[in-house]
Amino acid sequence: MLANARVRGVYSTALTKLLLDNGFDIAQPSVAIRERFGLKEMEEPPDLDVYDKPNRQGVQVLGRNESLEAFISILRNLLDDVIIRRWKVAPEGIYKGLVKNVDPVNNSVLVDIGPALSRIASKELSDPSQKEVIVQVEGRKAGTEEPLLTTKIRIPGKYAVLIPGNQIKISRRIRDWQIRSRLQKFGEELAPQDWGILWRTASANQLPETLKNEVLSLVKQGEAILEKARNLEAPAGLWEEMKFADLEFPALSKKKLDETRRTVVPTMDGHHLYKACRGKVSLALDMAERLLEKGCPYGDVEELLKQTVEPEYPAEGSLIGIQHVKLDGKIFHLGTAQIEAFNSGESLIRFRRVFEKEGTYDGLGTHKEPGDYAITEAKLGEWHFKTQYFSKDGQSKGTYINLNTPIELYPRGIRYVDLEVDICIWPDGKIKVLDEEKLEEALAQGLVTPKIFGIVREKMQSIMESLSS
Repeated sequence: MLANARVRGVYSTALTKLLLDNGFDIAQPSVAIRERFGLKEMEEPPDLDVYDKPNRQGVQVLGRNESLEAFISILRNLLDDVIIRRWKVAPEGIYKGLVKNVDPVNNSVLVDIGPALSRIASKELSDPSQKEVIVQVEGRKAGTEEPLLTTKIRIPGKYAVLIPGNQIKISRRIRDWQIRSRLQKFGEELAPQDWGILWRTASANQLPETLKNEVLSLVKQGEAILEKARNLEAPAGLWEEMKFADLEFPALSKKKLDETRRTVVPTMDGHHLYKACRGKVSLALDMAERLLEKGCPYGDVEELLKQTVEPEYPAEGSLIGIQHVKLDGKIFHLGTAQIEAFNSGESLIRFRRVFEKEGTYDGLGTHKEPGDYAITEAKLGEWHFKTQYFSKDGQSKGTYINLNTPIELYPRGIRYVDLEVDICIWPDGKIKVLDEEKLEEALAQGLVTPKIFGIVREKMQSIMESLSS
């Protein structure tokens, strides 16, 4: 097996299938996953942890670099529009940092650790005048733009974690008092100088010799890290075993994962999109798939599901939001729009926004005035949409064609990931493509796949040919 992976969340069935098919084992499987795949219980700590993003628009992945990259490779090969955001520092990574400046407002200090400028609480620095400090990245805050640091260094292992101080701690998941008592006593006998021990869940049924050998190995690892720190100038990485990535699943990725899930268990079209909706839509999906499991005809269940969720979605006259997601993960809410026309049969939607503030239309460089309005025409599932800008008296101020991942419709509005490339059309007929180099940079960084890059280039050329004719 390549590694052990623990998978949780709304994508767990599809991703478990992909992991098993590609040589991974599944650690700590949930009851549902054990039943669906005929797996045995496995309490080994995972090399890879996969769990939902808070908005259910993909997953976050934490694990050893080799395992994480193998998982990303699986998804890059399967999913046409997956977005891959790697965190620039290592969760739980240990660094020799260079103290930059104090932030008295937040009672913190900015520290340069190399890959990123990070933050540590002022109270953790024993000497306010020190210029260098050995710090560890707080793994619980993985993915944040500004990593959080601590001077309380921990050395994690498979069965134990060396922790600051001389205390012995035991995982709460170990509930047997006899095992807890044994581990407490063994830890007190074994604890090295200046370190405490946290026994992990997987330590419960291990031989004393196995646990002793790991603790000794962790002590050596800690000593090696401190020795490395003495010989390097800050900023420098001292230990970077774990990596973190945020994977976004736009429309086509969700559909492909629907298909993968269907090979394991009865699955409705749009399963993962409905799950991302949460609330009544997600509950209606659960009911529909229970009917499928009982043998009800797919067509009848699909019709019932559509009738049930339709009132939750916007219609002509509805107010909707626009989630404009950048490749780096930042989400811009482009205001509230009113749907003027919605042809659900052809998936065409037209909506209007009225602007209240002064500004400039990006790309066009045209002045925006209060009372201006925009008319957007989009097709759900398409890789672009068109927005025309007008003054309050109806004079054209230009047109903007945005290239993006296929547009998705949710109860509160539309959502897509902006793919940087835009086409601007001025009232005098001038046409210009903007920001191609940003997409090329995203490809070089691994944010987007070659598949996305090729599709966007093809779409852009098609649109330009259409405009020219």
